[in-house]
Amino acid sequence: MPRPPDTATLEQLKQIVGPEGFVTDADELAPHLTEWRNLYRGRTPILLKPATTAEVAAIVRACAAAEVGIVPQGGNTGLVGGQIPHADGGEVLVNLSRMNRVRSVDPVDNALVAEAGCPLAAVQAAAAGADRLFPLSLASEGSCQIGGNLSTNAGGIHVLRYGNSRDLVLGLEVVTADGEIWDGLRALRKDNTGYELKQLFLGAEGTLGIITAAVLKLFPRHRDVQTAFAAVPTIEAAVALLAQVRESAHDAVLAFELLPRRALEFVTRHLPGASDPLPAPSPWYVLFDLTVARAVAERSLSEAAERGLVTDATLAGSPAQAASLWRLREGISESQKPEGASIKHDISVPVSRIPAFVHQASAAVERLVPGIRPVPFGHVGDGNLHFNLSQPPGADGRAFLARADEVHHVVHDIVAALGGSISAEHGIGQAKRQEIRRYKSAVEIALMARIKAALDPKGIMNPGKGVA
Repeated sequence: MPRPPDTATLEQLKQIVGPEGFVTDADELAPHLTEWRNLYRGRTPILLKPATTAEVAAIVRACAAAEVGIVPQGGNTGLVGGQIPHADGGEVLVNLSRMNRVRSVDPVDNALVAEAGCPLAAVQAAAAGADRLFPLSLASEGSCQIGGNLSTNAGGIHVLRYGNSRDLVLGLEVVTADGEIWDGLRALRKDNTGYELKQLFLGAEGTLGIITAAVLKLFPRHRDVQTAFAAVPTIEAAVALLAQVRESAHDAVLAFELLPRRALEFVTRHLPGASDPLPAPSPWYVLFDLTVARAVAERSLSEAAERGLVTDATLAGSPAQAASLWRLREGISESQKPEGASIKHDISVPVSRIPAFVHQASAAVERLVPGIRPVPFGHVGDGNLHFNLSQPPGADGRAFLARADEVHHVVHDIVAALGGSISAEHGIGQAKRQEIRRYKSAVEIALMARIKAALDPKGIMNPGKGVA
């Protein structure tokens, strides 16, 4: 493991970033040393806020020379502790929020160059200003940063149509673990000249280098989007509805999200202004966007109702109504907090196996913890569910969380048996570093360890995070 920085190294780092580029005050550091669920708390002797790629490179060179660990941090919205330093306080924290420029937007090449500290919402706005779409969309888009999105290969609601973050990148600028700058900011759609280096850093959680800028793909803006909220009788009907809608709407499905009744009850109970969109309760709901004319969406829902896949539905009549429907989906995690402690999973299985997973995993955790409240929701269109588990009513939250590892093993064993992944879009971080070794083969682990050793031989880049 890397060593803590000595006084001389700390002074050198301060000189690199200048008076506005570092924080040592405990109160100012505090928000950067824990994530929003308070599951991970760390310490650091200094928070660095470089303003340029050159400053990032100088920081890494200084830390490499002193063998000091570096934890890169974006908007601190990650859910697996990858952006939080360890509790021993031996690593420096490098936050990229000052590197927040959109360097260029090219509507002809359909490309945008943004620095790593740009909030995702700012990237979306810059694309919209050029009459283009950057399709990555997350509930945290107002605060998460594009560098963190790419470093964790964030997913979001539009993976079904546009793919994960790694699918939205044409080129990268990266500071390597020895402090060199790799300028790979090319907007080429085809470049068959060797290894696809950018893919090593996308999804690597800052363990191989620090992404400082990216060339992002842009797309035409959608002129006609229909948002539907549909009640479905079973989870099997929800999966069948996805296939039916894709066929009847000419595969123009932009997003397709699953919500259980329990999630809707949590949201309407705790989210101000939220209300049930339909008059009668249903065990399951689907919220989806179609990029088609309204008549096509209406016809698709009508056909689904005739087949018994939909028992009731509403189509948003305005952007404001569509936003209110999506607020129900985006408010699920927030609305779980008042219900007490929760154990969360970010899994994926083949779409066809979603019903089997939900049935098997729900039954298994209910046997393990009587009274537990499963809340499976999320991106059913791409097989990624957030299998969240709220504590039994009136239970002791700490005692419930103390069983998290036991619950994780049960759920993840079912995921593995169904050919799935125990981390679909949140990454490994600290949370799943040991758990992943139960499911990755020895060959996979060894290959990743060789990559880590080759690109970060001193082990200073986000040590103790990720797989390798």
